[in-house]
Amino acid sequence: MGRPRAFDEGEAVRAAVALFGGRAYDGVSVDDLVNHLGVHRNSLYKTFGSKRGLYLAALRRHLADDVRPLAVALAAAPDVATALRLTTEADLGLLLLAAVERAPADEEVAAEVASALGDLDQAVVDALGVPAELAAGITAAALGLLLRGDADRAGAALAERLDPLR
Repeated sequence: MGRPRAFDEGEAVRAAVALFGGRAYDGVSVDDLVNHLGVHRNSLYKTFGSKRGLYLAALRRHLADDVRPLAVALAAAPDVATALRLTTEADLGLLLLAAVERAPADEEVAAEVASALGDLDQAVVDALGVPAELAAGITAAALGLLLRGDADRAGAALAERLDPLR
């Protein structure tokens, strides 16, 4: 009989979300994970199988804990300005990094990212009653504002232009 697990798997995955969301997959080594999560290398491999296994668990946790609740909030947004504000205030670092770094090279990550972006797009459709193509554009613009780090000024200008399109 093996020894009992000496770490909390949920806490380790939450810590991995922060680590991967701040430095991306390629920016995090197994040594970084072992040191940051306080998990022994053997335990990491036994529990998650690989660095990629932990990354997928972290990505799924991020989508469940951060992105899907954002979609629920977006679905209730009364206007474009609120939708943009909700998106630019959300912690979406891991989603953005996964979209640009891992999704092009990993089909499983690509599917998770596409599903999450689809949920955000649909929430915008539901809230604003706009066509799906416009909702995808609003989602893309909001994520772009988040990436730029200049959400207030640019977001207000964008919301002002988009609101009459409803």
